[in-house]
Amino acid sequence: MKSRTYRFGGLGLLSILAAMFIFSSAPAAAATIVALGASNTYGKGVARNQAYPAQLEAILRAKGANVRVVNAGINGDTTEGMLQRLDRSVPNGTSAVILQPGGNDRRKGSPDRTSEIQDRLKARGIPVIMIANGTFRGLPHQPDGQHLTPEGYHMLAEQVASQVAGVIGR
Repeated sequence: MKSRTYRFGGLGLLSILAAMFIFSSAPAAAATIVALGASNTYGKGVARNQAYPAQLEAILRAKGANVRVVNAGINGDTTEGMLQRLDRSVPNGTSAVILQPGGNDRRKGSPDRTSEIQDRLKARGIPVIMIANGTFRGLPHQPDGQHLTPEGYHMLAEQVASQVAGVIGR
């Protein structure tokens, strides 16, 4: 049986080595965190980059985490609405969900579906970090008394950052 010898010209070998280097040194995919909630997740009354999910991403990246935080907050949403859009808002591969149910269920007379959201995420193997409404006490609010200021959202992001880092292991 005749053995085959493969010959690579200088550029061919260089191309193969370059490709091996690029693929072996490619950074790991960013951990995706979905912030699911109502107006205080959305960031009602502030610029999108001042909402807590954007500030959380900036904080985590500044600490060296390769993370992407998706803002899936909708003004006025109820937990029923969050449950209905859960599969669209939280794609497969999501590393964690930060759930902030808000107070719209009570205000709108809607049933609280928080435990169902948690159960569905748990069944998919996605950890949930809860932000209870009491978390907002003592943080700076806008004049409406319901929504946080940019500084309040930053303080919230700082509080949640260590929990998220612990969950994603970074």
